[in-house]
Amino acid sequence: MFELIRANQRRAALLVVAMAALLAAVGFAVGEVLAPGNGGVDGLATGLLLWVILGVVAYASGDTIFLGLVGARKIEKQDHPVLWNVVEEMTIAAGLPKMPDVYIIDKDALNAFATGRGPDRASIAVTSGLLEHLDRDELQGVVAHELGHVRNRDILYLMLLGAMAGAIVILADIGRRVLWYGPPRRRTSDKGNPLGAVILIAAVLLIALAPLLAHLLQLAVSRRREYLADACSAQFTRYPEGLASALEKIGREGGVLKDVSRTVAPSFISDPLTRASLDDGAVSSWGSTHPPLAERIRILRAMAGMPSYARYDEAFRTVTRRPVGVMPASALAEAPEAERGARPDPRTRADRVRGATDAMWQAKDYAFVPCACGTTLKLPPAWAGRQVACPHCGTAHVAGA
Repeated sequence: MFELIRANQRRAALLVVAMAALLAAVGFAVGEVLAPGNGGVDGLATGLLLWVILGVVAYASGDTIFLGLVGARKIEKQDHPVLWNVVEEMTIAAGLPKMPDVYIIDKDALNAFATGRGPDRASIAVTSGLLEHLDRDELQGVVAHELGHVRNRDILYLMLLGAMAGAIVILADIGRRVLWYGPPRRRTSDKGNPLGAVILIAAVLLIALAPLLAHLLQLAVSRRREYLADACSAQFTRYPEGLASALEKIGREGGVLKDVSRTVAPSFISDPLTRASLDDGAVSSWGSTHPPLAERIRILRAMAGMPSYARYDEAFRTVTRRPVGVMPASALAEAPEAERGARPDPRTRADRVRGATDAMWQAKDYAFVPCACGTTLKLPPAWAGRQVACPHCGTAHVAGA
């Protein structure tokens, strides 16, 4: 997979430069609209300065900002042992140098994402809804998919592109507001200057089209990387059905994350802004940052017991009817491994719901107070030091003691 990693690094550099050029152009356009005839250069300089600032901020702490925006809370092994062990296993299977930090998002929607600079600094976050609905094999498939993004170096450039796309949308929105309320009048000395009029018209068009262009730049890589991460999941777990079944549940149960920005939506395993669907229609998926779920599921199930990159590439070409696959030559040469069987998960749905809920409460610093009668009291931090009676046997306990 070394070819893929190098290609992703080259693609990342090209896309960041393309986003920089678009950001600078939008800055010029907004400057020209604000001050016709002499504001374009100032706007161009502002756009480039914003690109530098955003690049530094995104590289230094973009993952922390992203995790904070979606309300993700970091957990430790004792908070959710099953999730922790799955991430640990898949870290080893993916050959990563360091286990990512593990986060849970207290949302009913079924989704997950990975973020960070790279394998040495990465985080994986899953929703509580995902933990409640998926068994261990399915959870392993989703985690392996996200760690595929980490190994393939997807997460850094997606973070950078998301920050820059957000800036482009904000600048374009400023330009549209100026146009809506009426642009400043052109100076008298500029009247009759056809070049100035052409520049202003071009600026207006760019402001109108900038958000779409930024979205198309994100689309340029997002779909292919989802296929590649699916292939990585099948290879790491040696059980393609795990991810296929997880994607099927995501398609059935759906759920929307309303607080997520469109600029970071490509980082999730399924588009968080639209209700997931198992409809395989090409029209319904146009413009989406993710391939259709039904297509991804069919590719995984077409691998027919051979969880290798070569077999995924063959299944991809068969299902999509495309003459060219998605895997690099170095991956196709890797030796296949035998598929493992399904592993029964002894946990019931109630156990999974209880585990996800307890993990969120522990992440929120709730005190877990065991009682001799077998009841466990779960008390919020505000109750620290207060005496609480067990609702079942009446025994008095001190919260936080």
